[in-house]
Amino acid sequence: MNLTRTHRLILYALGQFYLQLNQPLKEKPLQLRTSKIAFITFLLHSGIITKQERALYRNLEMLEEKNLINYDHRMIRFTEAGLIILEKIEAEINQFVQIEEHFRKEKPRQKLQTVIRP
Repeated sequence: MNLTRTHRLILYALGQFYLQLNQPLKEKPLQLRTSKIAFITFLLHSGIITKQERALYRNLEMLEEKNLINYDHRMIRFTEAGLIILEKIEAEINQFVQIEEHFRKEKPRQKLQTVIRP
């Protein structure tokens, strides 16, 4: 399924939002959910996503049309297809994070050449 960068970003943000909300409840048979309004408000206040409020609503509607999320009593819920896409996005992001961590930990063993910047 083809998703735009924005749709993938919002889907990932929703996944991370739920992950952080439900972290303290891992051992309990409880799960927190959020409404569309609360999630959009949180995104807007984060300053990370620079979309306007209406654009975020529209993007969530598009994710619903693509059957990646749905609403259960006004609360956002991932569908099975949405969870699969979210796992793919997380796997892709983890590759980048692992590369960054590798270069932070490992130093090159070969001799490097120093040059003067122009």
